[in-house]
Amino acid sequence: MGWNNLTRPSEFILLGLSSRPEDQKLLFVFFLIIYLITVMGNLIIILAINSDTHLQIPMYFFLSILSFVDICYTTVITPKMLINFISETKTISYGECLTQMYFFILFGNVDSYLLGAMAIDRYVAICNPFRYITIMNHKCCILLLVISFCVPFLHSLLHVYLIDQLSFCASNIIHHFICDVNPVLKLSCSSTFVNEILIKTEGLSVVLTPFSCIIISYLRILITVLKIPSAAGKYKAFSTCGSHLTVVILFYGSVSYVYFQPLASYTVKDRIATIIYTILTSMLNPFIYSLRNKDMKRGLGKLIGRIKSL
Repeated sequence: MGWNNLTRPSEFILLGLSSRPEDQKLLFVFFLIIYLITVMGNLIIILAINSDTHLQIPMYFFLSILSFVDICYTTVITPKMLINFISETKTISYGECLTQMYFFILFGNVDSYLLGAMAIDRYVAICNPFRYITIMNHKCCILLLVISFCVPFLHSLLHVYLIDQLSFCASNIIHHFICDVNPVLKLSCSSTFVNEILIKTEGLSVVLTPFSCIIISYLRILITVLKIPSAAGKYKAFSTCGSHLTVVILFYGSVSYVYFQPLASYTVKDRIATIIYTILTSMLNPFIYSLRNKDMKRGLGKLIGRIKSL
């Protein structure tokens, strides 16, 4: 292992999900299939939305962006994981590690902010249906999109910069399949107090901002729906939120399990939870939104029809 001024390794070793050689080929095939399904599924969602004029509304605009971000998110993680499954060294250079960490944090938080924007969209659609087009206009959608990218951009830049200031003079073995913040911090031989305080303050506020929007939006939606006299009307209102709410629970449930605990307690269970909110959620999103949404089913049907006619 090479060092730079005894403070920085030239490379890290990613232990991955299993150290047993007999597991590597099976894991490679399993995650390759998931990656291909994720990319194809989200591409189909993007194509279906952009090819159907009935889907040219804010809700599906944000869904198409979410699908694009999910492709980027899983691409930051999975290809390197697949290479390590069939490689004996399982190394990643210091620069590549920080680059992966930056984009991992970036796209993860963009996902979170897009879910918040989609919750606001559902709130306006259900609670102010007659003003929906006026409120969720093009300017508002672009503003929400800019916020969804700018805040995570600065957030991830700050965390990666502070990690780059740390000294690493002991082990270079990362007990994870990616360069995530917590397992890298555990390798530092300098004080990580500032990093940990930042995670619990700035990091927490960045995560809680879209989550608060989601909670407030759904509380207002719940109050509005409960006032609807007919059971059919209530079901119709709730059905428009079902897909989004499923993704929110899956995403935030696994994220909170990984990050809202002491650094010292980071274990193999956190690796499994990381797979859920990164790789599996990105794969399931197209199915959740298409199988539970009549408009998306119609859009997918039109797309398939156009492909067959070519």
